[in-house]
Amino acid sequence: MLAAPPNVLAIAASDPTGGAGLQADILTLASLGCHPLSVLTAYTVQDTRGVAALHAVPAADLVAQARCVLADAPVLAIKIGVVGSAANAQAIAELLAEHPQVPVVLDPVLASARGDELAAADVIEALAATIVPQSTVVTPNSIEARRLGGAGRLLELGCDYVLVTGTHEAGAEVINTLYDARGVVRETGRFIGAGVANLLNILNPDVVVLAGGVTRAGDELLVPLRAEVQRRAFQPAVDACRIVQGTLGVSAGVIGAAATFLAQHRAPE
Repeated sequence: MLAAPPNVLAIAASDPTGGAGLQADILTLASLGCHPLSVLTAYTVQDTRGVAALHAVPAADLVAQARCVLADAPVLAIKIGVVGSAANAQAIAELLAEHPQVPVVLDPVLASARGDELAAADVIEALAATIVPQSTVVTPNSIEARRLGGAGRLLELGCDYVLVTGTHEAGAEVINTLYDARGVVRETGRFIGAGVANLLNILNPDVVVLAGGVTRAGDELLVPLRAEVQRRAFQPAVDACRIVQGTLGVSAGVIGAAATFLAQHRAPE
């Protein structure tokens, strides 16, 4: 009898193009063998070129969605994207505090790829004050990391790890850097487009993942993260990372893979 897929809760905004947001989270998590659960934080008016408008759902509605899902299904990891408003950030933080045993992957999305603002100053302040301290991994791109005060500040706020992705820097090669409280743990180069494969390869050196035309054996960028996950009463699973042909972008793929890894490596209750 096949084991039930692990439930991962994605808390994010809707992207009607399917390139990011809840839609991309659902695709990514499902493709990696998880059962995606979702809570809507905001809806957007956008196309593939950019975001014209973002409308946050009321915090009370967000909480109602989340409580309904959390009461019904065991959630093994939570992934957070666009929160929509400072009130929503506070509401999410309160929900996380009620489930301290669940690992959290925070993708602090502050702007679209075109540069459209998705988080005002009060939202950024709320993220830093309430959600970052409860996060297992915070995964800003380099621009977001600078706006948030750098990896050092994020770690001082209380998260366990910061993975800064270099997709927004100049050059053909993407440099991803993992930090913990001691400083830089490891940095590695990746070609743009590796997406889901990046973190799958990083998390499991025993598989080779094909993505964007790149075939590459994984290296151990996140060994310390794996050790931390195990320390928190998780255990490795042979099939946690499998051979995947990934075509999703880094934004969705890396974060979805992180949430998947945390969920699939949880020890049985």
